Amino acid sequence: MPQGPRQTAEITLMGQNFVVSCAPGEEQALHEAARYFDKAMAGIQTRGRTISIDKVAMMAGLNITHELRDETKRRQELEERLAGLDARLQKALERNNRS
Repeated sequence: MPQGPRQTAEITLMGQNFVVSCAPGEEQALHEAARYFDKAMAGIQTRGRTISIDKVAMMAGLNITHELRDETKRRQELEERLAGLDARLQKALERNNRS
């Protein structure tokens, strides 16, 4: 399935440059994501033990995935709470309109 026009951007991870493709207009978000991932990888690497770059990347990816799951769950809980508050507000407005 075609995804439309793509372009390339250069990112740096652990001191190595990579050229990756991205959608037009997404360069800034890609660079921000790369900086976040690089920082996560550097944090793991500085904890002492010498481990391969592959394992550092895997652990950073796992940690970021865990963060994402936590944030997704928090967002879902907030959306459910807001839906409940909206329902209560709608009922109160309906009661008020009938009065």
